[in-house]
Amino acid sequence: MNTGERHPDVLGLLRAASLLAPDSAATGNDLTPDDIWDDLVHDRWETVLSLLEECAGSPDLPAAIWEGLAGAAEQSWLPRSAAWCHWRAAEARNRSVRAELRLRPAGEARRRTPLAGQGVLRPMWDIGNRAPDGAPAWNIAGLWVEGLPFLAPGGRAVVRLVPLAPAQWAHVAPGARILMHEDASVGGEAVVLEVRAPAGRAPRR
Repeated sequence: MNTGERHPDVLGLLRAASLLAPDSAATGNDLTPDDIWDDLVHDRWETVLSLLEECAGSPDLPAAIWEGLAGAAEQSWLPRSAAWCHWRAAEARNRSVRAELRLRPAGEARRRTPLAGQGVLRPMWDIGNRAPDGAPAWNIAGLWVEGLPFLAPGGRAVVRLVPLAPAQWAHVAPGARILMHEDASVGGEAVVLEVRAPAGRAPRR
């Protein structure tokens, strides 16, 4: 990709979402294409998101905008950025959860290698639901680790979860303690920090 050129799809989508001021119209506090382009071409989309949220009051972009950004990233050969945008589209369509997760050390759980942080893993979670016989009914949610490509056993990080069946997570609220499973053993413990409804609805903090 030529880093001297702007990807028109990206900038057009961000302007359509009312997140960018044109260079010619920007004031000292506005976010302009020049402010974010260096991060975009160097595949630092999470940094860009933080800038956009600071300047636009934590916007909840609709899934269509995120899918458009994902397509632009794919055309620009930015696979990690594309994965991040697809992830955010899934968050916009479904209930999503942010939590602080601590993995069990290698000797206390099944996992002995680092956990991939970019939305690949879909572990099971004990969020308090029960089967008809009273046994725990675990629920699946995809996992993205904020700011880290991997999370090693025994490590701690803030993670983002997208439930496979959002209605089953309706009771989960900030402060709740939930357990991660990759098998019958507990692989990690998490404390819920925030629950976000689909884009356009108010989050629970």
